[in-house]
Amino acid sequence: MKLKFLFGTLLMMTAAVTTSLAQGLTGRAYYKSTSSFKFEMDSSQMAPEQMAEIQAQLKKQMEREYVLSFNPIESNWKQVESLGGGPATASSGGMQIVINQGSQDRVLYKNIAEQTYEQEQEMMGKEFLVKDGLEPAEWELTGETKKIGDYTAQKATYTRIVDSQRFSTGMTEMENVKDTIQVTAWFTPEIPVPHGPENLFGLPGLILEVQNSGRTLICQKIELNPSAEPVAIVRPKRGKEVTREEFRAVQEEGMKQMMNRYQGKSGDGNQFTIRIGN
Repeated sequence: MKLKFLFGTLLMMTAAVTTSLAQGLTGRAYYKSTSSFKFEMDSSQMAPEQMAEIQAQLKKQMEREYVLSFNPIESNWKQVESLGGGPATASSGGMQIVINQGSQDRVLYKNIAEQTYEQEQEMMGKEFLVKDGLEPAEWELTGETKKIGDYTAQKATYTRIVDSQRFSTGMTEMENVKDTIQVTAWFTPEIPVPHGPENLFGLPGLILEVQNSGRTLICQKIELNPSAEPVAIVRPKRGKEVTREEFRAVQEEGMKQMMNRYQGKSGDGNQFTIRIGN
């Protein structure tokens, strides 16, 4: 039986968790991401075997590692620096695909007590610092459990419909669509902090695994109250300060410029840039 985890209840439980952790539980959780996606194109422009080759090239390159640093009410989310941390690229038949998943040094900061977040972003070569309120999810607890490493994790899900805009080469204007976001998370009450990867939060325990739109994040290692290197929560500083809606307007303008650049082109010999997430 599924139980809906209402946000009002969450706030009371979070307050209780914070009180119980007055001594200050801190930690770092290390995650690895994998992505599965389907690359499709008109078969008259690219053979199926070429599409499969591009898909295989990108899948490996899109694996990333991240670290979530946390205390009872605050957290940082950041990509772990690596030599292979640049954009994922693939080419076949004269086409090059570039997928930019965000810079390694950009920080996402969340404050559960204040219900706010701060995130460094880049768009059209400009730096932005997005500051706004957290968007809570109505989690449903399924009652299912499994082991993730040394911890017993419980399953929670939520579904939300959002407005999105898309374009592809040859289109004359952006297409307004409704996207259904379906998220499955596994959290452990054994680490009683309401944090999780990326923009996820609000469960009575650390989120160890997430499946979201073909992307999986799973925790590989956890350090609790590390004494050798104490946890420090960093707040982002770079970029022009904007709200979530103001940054969405900047993203929309960037999409329009890209659409105008490739409008009416078949794609032969052109480089396409697709931005995913943060």
